[in-house]
Amino acid sequence: MSAPEAAGGVDGGADGAADPRLGLVVTHRRYVPYSHAHYAGNLVDGAYSLGLFGDVATELCIRTDGDEGLFASYDDVQFRAPVRAGDVLEVRAELVRLGRRSRRIAFTVLVVARGAATDERPGAAELLEQPVVATTATGTVVVPG
Repeated sequence: MSAPEAAGGVDGGADGAADPRLGLVVTHRRYVPYSHAHYAGNLVDGAYSLGLFGDVATELCIRTDGDEGLFASYDDVQFRAPVRAGDVLEVRAELVRLGRRSRRIAFTVLVVARGAATDERPGAAELLEQPVVATTATGTVVVPG
């Protein structure tokens, strides 16, 4: 067994090549409804991002293993910028490590559009020139052997 495999790293094929699933990225987009505003200023709680991470991880596991998988843990969750009702979020999951049954995933929530309501235009919104990194995390999921 190679050192990366012993450490839960990349599974190699018969010829020692890296698994082609490694680096797979799954992306979801979601509008944040005002019904999810939890705090003043239409802020949405951090658990909202974690729920989206679960959704995108499920699709990633289905694509890589034909199973929804089960979340084992989150690491290094960072709330870097607010998520507000009226935002459009891009949620990304990237497979960064493969173990025999575990999958290590890097997650990012980007705000790509934001509500910009005024009294004259209550539904106004704008695409952001540069997406804002709102939440990042890494997590481990487990799939059947």
